[in-house]
Amino acid sequence: MDFHYEAIDHIQLAAPVGGEETARAFYKELLGFQEIEKPELLKKNGGVWFQAGNVAIHIGGEEPFTPAKKAHPAILVKNIEELKTYLRKMEIDFKTDDLLPCANRLYLSDPFGNRIEFLEWDS
Repeated sequence: MDFHYEAIDHIQLAAPVGGEETARAFYKELLGFQEIEKPELLKKNGGVWFQAGNVAIHIGGEEPFTPAKKAHPAILVKNIEELKTYLRKMEIDFKTDDLLPCANRLYLSDPFGNRIEFLEWDS
């Protein structure tokens, strides 16, 4: 093959139509992502985009809406224990998982019920 994959540009998660403010409260205010302005031609579709470092999450309205309860993005985190402490402080429910060797990971659901994994590999 004369091509190669470099990275995931972004992931798209669904939300109920009109869920932009709820998404902002969770991804921007709680998790610390920055909101990225959508291109003018895409604004009419609704939804909202976020970025933190190399991690880009796009939230798009879907009708009818069904959350992704199994399929999920996995976000690589540095200092995941600090993330756990922060989530506990903010009273955000999450589940830890030790089934993947050499990984410290947790799962949580966004306000729409989409599953998100955060993980840090042991060095």
